[in-house]
Amino acid sequence: MPHWLQLMLDSLPTLLWAGVKFTIPLTLLSFAFGLTLGLITAVTRLFAAKPLVMIARFYVWVIRGTPLLVQLFVIFYGLPSIGILLDAFPAALIGFTLNIGAYSSEIIRAAISSVPKGQWEAAYSTGMNWNQAMRRTILPQAARVAVPPLSNTFISLVKDTSLAAAITVPELFQSAQRIVATTYEPLILYIEAALIYLALSSVLSNLQSRLETRFGRYGGMLEANR
Repeated sequence: MPHWLQLMLDSLPTLLWAGVKFTIPLTLLSFAFGLTLGLITAVTRLFAAKPLVMIARFYVWVIRGTPLLVQLFVIFYGLPSIGILLDAFPAALIGFTLNIGAYSSEIIRAAISSVPKGQWEAAYSTGMNWNQAMRRTILPQAARVAVPPLSNTFISLVKDTSLAAAITVPELFQSAQRIVATTYEPLILYIEAALIYLALSSVLSNLQSRLETRFGRYGGMLEANR
């Protein structure tokens, strides 16, 4: 068996375990928390009082205007200088959550804004209050618009978690770096890590296509029933 293939087979369990233990949980938790934060931020920017709108805009402006890697460094390496100490994984989770929250808020805000005003009026005419109209009428329609870009954001997040290696989270990419440090075979190990990320992204892209098809059918039903 070729040396490079043997090395890849020997290191595969370690890389996969790092992905299962750190990369996947970090991705799922960051996206779930970030999506919640994004929804709150989007609703704040659309419907809240002006002071809250300004705070939400400032948050989105700062996060979207600075590199994710810098944000992670500020949280993990910068905050200890003012007495805030965080372990690597929570620091990465906070950083990715804040980043996803800012970007997803713009997606959700645009999706909610795309729902015709007549849908609000129709909801109110049936006796719904604002919360009921938002939950039962507006958000389901906005979801059809938001699913494709949010899916892309999720797929990008899977790859972006490799940046957590810079703050010592032992996820998939840092595990590859550690093996490189002992084997001195960077090309083989980094290609193997890239292939694992590629496989994850391919699976998620396929799921995204199916989800978009399903929402498209649902959207067609909605249009037909209007």
